[in-house]
Amino acid sequence: MLSTRQLFFRHLAPTSYKPVALEIDQAKGCWLYSPSKNKYLDLISGISVSNIGHNNTEVIEAVKMQAERHMHLMVYGELIQAPQVLLADTLCNLLPGNLNSVYYTGSGSESVEGALKLARRHTGRHEIIAFRNAYHGSTMGALTVTGNEEYKRAFRPLVPSVTHLDFNCPDSLDMITNKTACVIVEPVQGEAGIILPVNNFLDKLRERCNENGTLLIFDEIQTGFGRTGQLFALEKYNVAPDIVLFAKGFGGGMPLGAFVSSKDIMKSFCSKPDLGHITTFGGHPVSCAAALASLNYIVNNDLCVNVLQAGTLFKEMLNHDRILEVRGDGLLLAIEFENENQVKKVVDKCILNGVLTDWFLFNDRSIRVCPPLIISRQEIEFACSVLLDAIDDL
Repeated sequence: MLSTRQLFFRHLAPTSYKPVALEIDQAKGCWLYSPSKNKYLDLISGISVSNIGHNNTEVIEAVKMQAERHMHLMVYGELIQAPQVLLADTLCNLLPGNLNSVYYTGSGSESVEGALKLARRHTGRHEIIAFRNAYHGSTMGALTVTGNEEYKRAFRPLVPSVTHLDFNCPDSLDMITNKTACVIVEPVQGEAGIILPVNNFLDKLRERCNENGTLLIFDEIQTGFGRTGQLFALEKYNVAPDIVLFAKGFGGGMPLGAFVSSKDIMKSFCSKPDLGHITTFGGHPVSCAAALASLNYIVNNDLCVNVLQAGTLFKEMLNHDRILEVRGDGLLLAIEFENENQVKKVVDKCILNGVLTDWFLFNDRSIRVCPPLIISRQEIEFACSVLLDAIDDL
């Protein structure tokens, strides 16, 4: 009989020739466990998904209770389902007042696709502006606004009328005109290696969009739900977009995404044509129940306070002459090295010694540090010890 590992390589469609290929049997808190009981401290969180850690008891209980009531009933938006309604109400009460209408999706890429359609439909314009080195997903529209040509080249032609600008470059914002339907931006660029906005760039972007009647879309798929030390990055930078996108940490470990806008903008999908955007599994009731439990856990346990303290501790402890920079906000961090070879050696050594991390899609000179928001001081000390030992061996 073939092992699970052998079946993995035989039947699961590959995304690379060299997957990490650790077999994980259980997970709890910040730790992953193999069938042979090897354990790994998770510094990735499933790429900013497991914000409240793995196997949270409140989320598990919410999932069980909802599964016993009902699972999928009907395409999103047709039947009144309490998990969707309660989650939307809670979420909107935590967002700026203009963001009061939630459209659920099943993933981040779906959230991007829906928001781009909504912007074009509402404005009647077709031009879209995005930023170089941004990552927004792998479906065709999301891939088009993603800002890395090497990642996109093999899949062209893509969606037309999309222009990419340089992030943190105010001089380029005059490209936004009264023909621009929307600008989509990560408030903190994730896969570029955690690039923070500087010199009030997001304020200037908001002002330029206002001048031209252009919708501003914040992709908070990685930054949302406490990752930067505020519940949402839009709070940290005090800029309210017209549409905000969520996924990853939104679902508490379950698949769930959303794009949120105003009631006035969102109603553009209701006519010409009717059902202008539809989804089968968006807002799955079990995922919504998990998401509500996760959101309440983050808020009720003041996890954003822990995030700020933990991020500061990582920056203080990761002190080594081989490290060029530790960059980021909260628990959305990047450790910069001279080259890709150093990064790969450190990542491999860390995994051998019980710490799981990786690099970024568009920045192979940096190591990702994005652990669950519940990480303790003792766990941070262990992680940094393993990282520094691995760096010593370069």
